[in-house]
Amino acid sequence: MTHYIKNEFLTVGVKEYGCELTSVKSNKDGYEFLWQGDESVWYGQSPILFPIVGRLIDDKYTLNGTEYTMPKHGFARKTDWTLLEKDEDTMSFILSESEETLKKYPYAFDLIVTFSLDGNSLRVNHAVVNKNEKVMYFSLGAHPGFNCKIGDTLRFDEKETLSTEKIDLVRSLRLPQTYPVLNDETDITITEHIFDEDALILHGIKSKHISLIKQDDPHTVKFDMGDSPYLGIWAKPGAPYVCIEPWFGVNDSGEKKDDFSKKDAINALAPEDIFNFAWTAEFTL
Repeated sequence: MTHYIKNEFLTVGVKEYGCELTSVKSNKDGYEFLWQGDESVWYGQSPILFPIVGRLIDDKYTLNGTEYTMPKHGFARKTDWTLLEKDEDTMSFILSESEETLKKYPYAFDLIVTFSLDGNSLRVNHAVVNKNEKVMYFSLGAHPGFNCKIGDTLRFDEKETLSTEKIDLVRSLRLPQTYPVLNDETDITITEHIFDEDALILHGIKSKHISLIKQDDPHTVKFDMGDSPYLGIWAKPGAPYVCIEPWFGVNDSGEKKDDFSKKDAINALAPEDIFNFAWTAEFTL
């Protein structure tokens, strides 16, 4: 089932399955900002990545001596969520532990995601609640895909010098090699082959925002990354969308860690504490 919120400027739809954003539409002219999904290209639209980002070595991890299996990007994106509350321009969904999640991830948790409209902006807040009497380890990421064309531009609001980590295309793991993306520059042009070697994985970003600028279209997206330490940028090569992915976490490298608590960029949440992360997109209508 899909639920909708709207205000004077935007109408936004979110599916219960995966708590996945499925539409961000201008009320002015009906323009759809969000990729509408195509199973022959990429079936997703805006998956929520929890409790891991990316892939684990052999899809497995060890926690306190016990081995668990976890699919790529975790289980939240392929689970039914519950609508928690809704009014005209705000709605919240919740995912909690279940018999099935405990087989993969041995923690009691609430993950509450709130979608709210303010003028021509959409804010998406993710609140992770640790319901255990021990520290809970997790990663969290967003993955919204926005409609665009080859030749469009992603523009940081400050000049950046950034390199991307390389990906093993067979195992989807990070490699030690990197290659430069920007050298005291702001713009990344979306080319037909920019994602031939998978996502750009960037960190050490100074900018607060990255904007999607169209060549021949006034419908821009100004994206606040929410102080995330990593940013993934990805699409299927040549496809008419781009995913802007703020991550609190990252996929494994080839280095096997002996405990999940030592995973690269893992977050540690104290008992009964709450971790909040929000991204915001401002749309030019």
